Amino acid sequence: MPLKISENKLLTHAKAREILRNLGRELNQFQKKTLEYLDVFSKVNAEDAEKLVEELVSSFDLEVKEAVQIVNCMPESVEELRVFFPRYKLIPTEKLQEMLSLLDKYRK
Repeated sequence: MPLKISENKLLTHAKAREILRNLGRELNQFQKKTLEYLDVFSKVNAEDAEKLVEELVSSFDLEVKEAVQIVNCMPESVEELRVFFPRYKLIPTEKLQEMLSLLDKYRK
């Protein structure tokens, strides 16, 4: 029986992994493949990912969608971090360094 969509919400990879693991039933083939992908590419646990998204949004005035993508990828350099922002949103290098320091606190 397919799952019913009850709400649309941006999720980090870690949160999606947690949801799939806690479904309490056997996963279909698509869900199993998704879980395998998330096991490989989730960089932090669900609780830390949620905290990190909140910190990025509140401390650096980011949109939730930007923060979620940053947490999903966990960039390791200023150049990698710049990719997440449109050209019109110029963020000073010092701010990007601060973001990287915050990300470093949560790395596995």
